[in-house]
Amino acid sequence: MSFPPDVPPDRGVAVQVRGLTKSFKISGSRRQQVLRGVDFRARSGQVTTLLGTNGAGKSTSLACAQGLLRPDGGTVTLLGQDPWHAGAALRAKVGVMLQDGGLPPSQKPLAYLHHVAGLYSDPLPVAELASRLGLDEFAGTSIRRLSGGQKQRVALAVALVARPEVLFLDEPSAGLDPQSRRVVFEIIEEQRDAGRAIVLTTHLLEDAERLSDTVYVIDRGRTVAHGTVAELVGDDAPADLTLSFAPGVEPVWPDGVLPRREGGRWVIEAVDSPELLRRLGEGWAAAGVMPASLRLERRTLEQAFLALAAEDTEAPTEGEAA
Repeated sequence: MSFPPDVPPDRGVAVQVRGLTKSFKISGSRRQQVLRGVDFRARSGQVTTLLGTNGAGKSTSLACAQGLLRPDGGTVTLLGQDPWHAGAALRAKVGVMLQDGGLPPSQKPLAYLHHVAGLYSDPLPVAELASRLGLDEFAGTSIRRLSGGQKQRVALAVALVARPEVLFLDEPSAGLDPQSRRVVFEIIEEQRDAGRAIVLTTHLLEDAERLSDTVYVIDRGRTVAHGTVAELVGDDAPADLTLSFAPGVEPVWPDGVLPRREGGRWVIEAVDSPELLRRLGEGWAAAGVMPASLRLERRTLEQAFLALAAEDTEAPTEGEAA
């Protein structure tokens, strides 16, 4: 998947990446090719999510888009400029939350947040931001002693404090408790509604399904699919019926129905007619059987992602000597 070369500039596009390639030296003259052709674009007022397995190239793609790494090939524009050569004016418009935090370990959260806020002309009120993300709870603890979820909250506050036009969020909900996760979701949605472009990566497919306006699937250093969640999931596809029965109850199935067993559940795939539901109900009524639970639902983003990954069976290219 790639963008046509003659696509005209789009004022709504805050980040655009085309044909991105990147390799790293591994030993002597040998190099490992990490990116082999990544394409994605992020629009203002939307959440754009990069999905991929570990090692697929998501974080490297983000680092190139942010100007932290110089790509070997392809083009990257961030708010209309090349981020690798960006000056302070562009960087002041971009908030970055790195996967490993990138925070100074000896600093205390509030002191560091005040320091970062002082670098900008119109920062968010630090006290309000800290309260919203619960930083007051551990304000006197050095960053090195914080839990992973606490560090994530500090890193998000640092990314937000400058009121950026573009937010890069690498695994923003990793390690968070349910309450903090909900707050982070609310903040991301507020930032999107305020017109900011948000680019995020996550391994939590439920998070991506809830937050994303557009999803790009990266596998083995290439963009292999993109679209809205509905487009990738296939909202027009038949739904699956998932059932469970109380212990000791023997399920009854009409002729020709072959459900799949998944632990304590049964799954009937691609239910596309009320006729099947009628036959199931009549069979259960005749046998005096009642399901303990019954759920009719279309496939999830996680199922779509796994299917896409399985379809992409091209072997990875070996690293070549430079």
